Amino acid sequence: MVIMPVDGRWLKLGGAADYINLDGIEFREYQLSIIESVHRNGNTLVVLPTGLGKTFIGTSIIAKALASGKRAMLLAPTKPLTEQHYNVLTKMLKVSRDDILLLTGSISKSERSGLENKAKVIIATPQTVANDLKSGNFSLEAFGAVIFDECHRAVGKYAYTYLANECTVRDILIVGLTASPGSKKERINALVNALGIRHIEVRVSSDGDVAKYVMQKHLHIVYVDLSGRIKDISESLKPEIDASISTLNSLGLMRFNTDYLPKGRLIDLGNQISKIQAPNYRMAAMAAYSKLLNASHAQDLVLSEGIEPFLSYVDSLYDREKKSRSLESLLKSRGMLAAREYAMTSMKMREEHPKVDAVLRILGEHKGKKVMLFAQYRSTVKMLVEWINGRGIRAMSFVGKKEGVTQETQKKVVQDFRDGAFDVLVASSIGEEGMDIPGVNVVIFYEPIPNEIRNIQRRGRTGRFDTGDVYIIVAKGTKDQIYLRISEQREMKMLNLINVVNQRLDRKLPTQGQSIL
Repeated sequence: MVIMPVDGRWLKLGGAADYINLDGIEFREYQLSIIESVHRNGNTLVVLPTGLGKTFIGTSIIAKALASGKRAMLLAPTKPLTEQHYNVLTKMLKVSRDDILLLTGSISKSERSGLENKAKVIIATPQTVANDLKSGNFSLEAFGAVIFDECHRAVGKYAYTYLANECTVRDILIVGLTASPGSKKERINALVNALGIRHIEVRVSSDGDVAKYVMQKHLHIVYVDLSGRIKDISESLKPEIDASISTLNSLGLMRFNTDYLPKGRLIDLGNQISKIQAPNYRMAAMAAYSKLLNASHAQDLVLSEGIEPFLSYVDSLYDREKKSRSLESLLKSRGMLAAREYAMTSMKMREEHPKVDAVLRILGEHKGKKVMLFAQYRSTVKMLVEWINGRGIRAMSFVGKKEGVTQETQKKVVQDFRDGAFDVLVASSIGEEGMDIPGVNVVIFYEPIPNEIRNIQRRGRTGRFDTGDVYIIVAKGTKDQIYLRISEQREMKMLNLINVVNQRLDRKLPTQGQSIL
């Protein structure tokens, strides 16, 4: 194996260069610029698209701490992600493997204590470290830097927030790494305050210093028309939805546009109803609200996901041992019975949502390539795997632990995908972050999602070392079109907010809890 010489420009890292295996590492000016900015400005939020080397930046910050005689830590939200970082750092850092500790909850508390206080570099899940800090079995006194990977999680009561506060009290350098901090000013305020951020380094794919390293992604929006059967099922449910809305409106509660029921407003309505003091009034409102939730979710499933996911959900309602009166009423209603009958007939005739045909067509156009297909619900994931395998294309599902899948099984599926044992990985949200699969050629969104963080993470699965294709499948006349527009708007808003935040941070760091927007 030929070992490439060290690019002399990396020596600008100073003493940190002595602790990094820089052989053959391509020099990238923007990485050096960000690293120098961190040491100049202190606590920094680094916003960088997936595949542009956030891990190397974190490694260099760790190396700088080691060169200063300090210890360092890298935190990641999941065990698989900490394992990936451990594998990278044991190769990149010029320290003994024994000095690098992979710390997760699978190590017993008594064993952790000795290991934590010995290691020079710790890679850990945040909850494990937080627990040991609170119990007094671990101290941050000798640490010079802590890296928070996927730092957009550092909000609310998540362990990241507690650990960031502990670092701030001890004046330990904090570096947050993320591809997207979110598009809401409240969330960015919370993130900046939680991490004690003094400066933000942000790059987008079109920036001059990163553009030449970004592999082109071709975005395709694929529109499909609803089939007559899908429309029949939806129309059968509409009277039940309209009746529930009519009842809620007659009770003087929130008014809805029946063509679109935003989930946020539905949740707010539920909270509003739960606070009603008059018991009879509250019970009447809750009955109508419960019926609306179930009927509208069933309708959303058939319009955006498919007939099998719809039927799976409805059957789960029928199978409940204890049913409320409102649920019993919905399940016995003429509309629900008709919708279920339509769906069962469709299943017998092997009819599905037109989106399935779109997926199969896309896969046919990219035969033999590695594809990640994202879907919102496990029932949709299951349905898609069956249809894809039925066409002779090798596919496997990748879902979370909540669905009863062990971490070992997840790791095996990912490794098999890397090794080419199958071509299509059909994933729920579990596949959006913390996976190192560099060879993905195509990403397919089975449905648009109105979340800028998850959108960026999904797209980042492809186009790392070669050009990639991203497909978003949209059912015409459904919430898909609304979600597509929302996701585009939120990404633009995120970048604008970050720039505003950074301008204010550069002028003056806000005090703890103060708004910066």
